Amino acid sequence: MKTLLLARHAKSDWGIHGLSDHDRPLNGRGRRDAPMMAQRLANEGLRLGRIVSSTAVRARSTADEYAAAHGIPVVEEAALYAASARTILEVASAIPDDIDVAMLVGHNPGMHDAVAELTGAFVEFPTCAIAECAVDVGSWAELIEGSGRMLRLRMPRDGE
Repeated sequence: MKTLLLARHAKSDWGIHGLSDHDRPLNGRGRRDAPMMAQRLANEGLRLGRIVSSTAVRARSTADEYAAAHGIPVVEEAALYAASARTILEVASAIPDDIDVAMLVGHNPGMHDAVAELTGAFVEFPTCAIAECAVDVGSWAELIEGSGRMLRLRMPRDGE
């Protein structure tokens, strides 16, 4: 049994003209929500063994907050930027098997679609949401559509 957390990046800043989508930073709400959600996971005792993030600035900044709260580095994966559900699950399937709890930080609609493909659950997936999924596999390489079930969906507004 593995646990996969699929996380959408925190709220980003659209107000900087001339900046590429990839380079958009977090806005004020995102800078507030990301550390709050990271601390919430740590307080709940969920110990992340691996964090894999899109290379986009907003995703990496969000992932950095989780990494700081859990004392582990972030692994960047360019394929997570604007990834489809299939690509997200392929990235997850490459996680080393000695890791039992992993988090992928990326973007919608891919994250929403990956949760649906993995678990069959169709959930609201706002910025900084985290879907915690139990994956009924012994090896990450065995991860396929329908092999998981939704355990919990965390959203920033739940902690307000």
